[in-house]
Amino acid sequence: MAEAEKIHVFWEEGMLKHNTGRGVFDSGEDPGFLDVLENHPENGDRIRNMVSILKRGPISPSISWHHGSPASLPQLLSFHSPEYIKELEEADKAGGKMLCGGTFLNPGSWEAALLAAGTTLSAMRFILDGHGNIAYALVRPPGHHAQPTQADGYCFLNNAGLAVQFALDSGCSKVAVIDIDVHYGNGTAEGFYRSNRVLTTSLHMNHGSWGPSHPQKGTIDELGEGEGFGYNINIPLPNGSGDRGYAYAVKELVVPAIRKFEPDMIVLVVGQDSSAFDPNGRQCLTMDGYRALGRIVRGLANMHCNGQLLIVQEGGYHITYAAYCLHATLEGVLNVQLPLLSDPIAYYPEDADFTKKVVDRMKKYYTINVPFLREIIKEQN
Repeated sequence: MAEAEKIHVFWEEGMLKHNTGRGVFDSGEDPGFLDVLENHPENGDRIRNMVSILKRGPISPSISWHHGSPASLPQLLSFHSPEYIKELEEADKAGGKMLCGGTFLNPGSWEAALLAAGTTLSAMRFILDGHGNIAYALVRPPGHHAQPTQADGYCFLNNAGLAVQFALDSGCSKVAVIDIDVHYGNGTAEGFYRSNRVLTTSLHMNHGSWGPSHPQKGTIDELGEGEGFGYNINIPLPNGSGDRGYAYAVKELVVPAIRKFEPDMIVLVVGQDSSAFDPNGRQCLTMDGYRALGRIVRGLANMHCNGQLLIVQEGGYHITYAAYCLHATLEGVLNVQLPLLSDPIAYYPEDADFTKKVVDRMKKYYTINVPFLREIIKEQN
C-alpha cells in the first residue's frame, strides 16, 4: 500500500486502567449461586485484541501508530456541562460510583476516560492539521451514549461528540456522523439535536429507551429540534438484518442524506456489537458486511470531504470476533479488493428481505417529514 493509504491509529495503553469488574453480564452483581462470574462486556481484553490484530494481522503494513493525551477541562466543556464534569470528578475522588446500570466509574476509570477523549481529539486534530486523511481513535471507555449532562451505557465522555465540536470550532462548516454501533448513538444525537451543522445518522437495533439514563428511543420520529429539525436520522433495524440489510439501509438512507448535506468532515462511529456473535447485539453482521460498510463510507469521504475521515471506536464485545470485524472494516476503508483476512466463523442466518421492507417504510416517512431529504430521496427512486 502507498503511504497515502495508511490509516493513522491513535492509541494509549493507559485506557486499559478502566476496570469494569465481574458479575452477571454487565450488572456487577454476584448472586451467590454461581461458581464462575464473567467479565463485564466492556473490558480491556476486547481492546487488547483490536490492538494486536492491527499490529500483527495482515493489515499491519497499512497502519501507522500515534499517541494521544488526556483531554483538558476546557475541551470537555465544549460538549459536556460543568455540573456533569464535576460529578465525574467527585465520583473519581470518592473512589468510584455506579453512575447508571452497567456503567461503573472505578479507580482508574476517570484517567482512562480523559485519555479516550483526548486521544480522539488528537486523531481529529491530526486530520485537520493536514497530516493524514484517515485517522482511527482506538479508545475505551466508549462514548456515544454519554450525553451533555449524564453518563449512559458504559460511557462517561462523548469521544465522538467532542471531536465533532472540535472540528466545528476549527473551521469545518458541517460534520456528518455515521454511527453503526448496534445501539442508538443517543448521546451524540442529543449534543447536536438543535444544530443544522451536524447531521447525525445512526443504524441500530430497535431497542427503544432503556431507562432514565437513556430516555431517547432511537425511533424515526426523533428528528431534531429547531434549526436541527431533520438533521437527526435514526434507522432502527429489525433484529437479524445482516450484511445485505445494513448495506441496503446505508445506500437508501445514509448515502442520500450525506449527499444532500455535503459535509466537510465525516465521523464514522464503529461498534462491532452489530456482529452475528456479539453478546450485546442481534444484527448478524459478518466481516463481509463490515468490509462493505467501510468501503461505502470511504467513498462518501472521498466524494464530499477530500477523503478526510475520522473513525471512533465504540462497542464490540465478542473478545475475538470484534477484532476480526474491526480488521474487515478497515480493509473496506482502505478499498482492499480481496479480503486480507478470512472469516473464522462465517455466516449466520439473516432476514434482509424484511429489513428492506422496513427501510422502504422509513424512506417514505423521511420523504414526507424531512424537507431537506425530500427531493434527494425522490431523485434516487
